[in-house]
Amino acid sequence: MDRILASLIFFTRLPLWKVVNPPQKAYSDVVVFWPLTGWLTGGLTALTLWGASYIMPWPVAIILAISLRLLLTGALHEDGLADFCDGFGAGGDKTRILAIMKDSHIGTYGVIGLIIYFLLYFVILVSLPLEIAALGVFSADAFGKCAAAQITNILPYARPEGAKNKISYTRMSAVKILLCLIAGVAPLCFATFLAGWRILPAAVLPIIMICWLTGLMRKKLGGYTGDCCGASFLLIEISFLLGLAISFTAL
Repeated sequence: MDRILASLIFFTRLPLWKVVNPPQKAYSDVVVFWPLTGWLTGGLTALTLWGASYIMPWPVAIILAISLRLLLTGALHEDGLADFCDGFGAGGDKTRILAIMKDSHIGTYGVIGLIIYFLLYFVILVSLPLEIAALGVFSADAFGKCAAAQITNILPYARPEGAKNKISYTRMSAVKILLCLIAGVAPLCFATFLAGWRILPAAVLPIIMICWLTGLMRKKLGGYTGDCCGASFLLIEISFLLGLAISFTAL
């Protein structure tokens, strides 16, 4: 339970730290339960999307749902995406990329990356039926976090001085990988049960995306950073939603 609470404290802005204080060692396993936090953030986003659509225009409901998730997470992953785009967009060697990603200022590549991400997220949801959009948001959140979490099993940490938040992720054991996979895939199974098999092809693009991202990080950094994990989640998530849009348009 301490590790689940640590994951919720680490990946959301919920003030759980006011009532619970997990031991420091619990934070080394937060990525194992990262998909489980997706049940909360993705579930509340989907519920907001569903409920708001009945009392306001569909595009407004989508923006409200996006805003809620940003409040829940404190834009943690979006900050990672901006830093990732700035670092890899500017290019250079490992030292230069890591230095740019560590800089708290946002650059041109970061701004463009966030604009494209949110535009795609919005346009994809607008194009989908309400039920499919809500199920897709719920599934994509948990699935994306599960896939992004595997980076910590494949690559070492890239910064020689360690993480700036002093939290180092340990590689998962077979049991922990299984727990992570179950938490990440269960919402997709639930969505498939409710809406049919056409949701399943949405999982293809995320697999391609995580393979490409892992190769890119290995080539450029020889490892990963926290920003890489946050960016990977959002890129995998948007590729899931893109696959969902393709599935419900072409099939």
